[in-house]
Amino acid sequence: MKSPEKNHYAFPDNQLSGVYRAIHERRDMRHFRPGGIDAEILHKLLDAAHHAPSVGLMQPWRFIRITSEQLRQDIYDVVQEERLETAHALGERESEFLRLKVEGIKQCGELLIASLCDKRERFIFGRRTLPEMDLASVACAIQNLWLAARAEGLGMGWVSIFDPEKLARLLHMPAEAKPIAILCLGYVEEFYKSPMLVEEGWAKERPLSELMMENYWVGDLE
Repeated sequence: MKSPEKNHYAFPDNQLSGVYRAIHERRDMRHFRPGGIDAEILHKLLDAAHHAPSVGLMQPWRFIRITSEQLRQDIYDVVQEERLETAHALGERESEFLRLKVEGIKQCGELLIASLCDKRERFIFGRRTLPEMDLASVACAIQNLWLAARAEGLGMGWVSIFDPEKLARLLHMPAEAKPIAILCLGYVEEFYKSPMLVEEGWAKERPLSELMMENYWVGDLE
């Protein structure tokens, strides 16, 4: 059988393998070692985020770089408050959850807040029936940042354990804007071999075969 013709738009093999390596070795990091991030590298990472796709080219992402140590402490306090609320809501898994390290806010070299912009209602293209596509666009920007960070040898952790209204007030955000993620970015001693929640026995990954269907929805994905 004749082998398929090489797609001339494809990256060279050595570059292509790097893309897939970043995807497969990306980890949600919670453990960081001291050390700031070079300003040029930080700009490259944020520029990668800014080149994410967005519905209707609305570019709804807004990034806030936290340089105040007091503000970093205040953000940590907001997360710790919600951490206790989340633990209580988990019922019988409360103590197990409290043993997990769920953030690296105090240890990471850079702390960023990824947010949705305000006045989003004026963007209708692609959002008339799916208004949440603005959130999907911000998630794409975060993923770009994550993959670029991994390629640069930097770890990143996405923290979502916080009350968005409290964090928005803390950051003086306009009423219609909304914080989506606290992003911890920095150097690490090593990357987790598998997702931390798998290593800690909290959850198991499911194979693609269990999450893939053809033509129609089949079965109940438990």
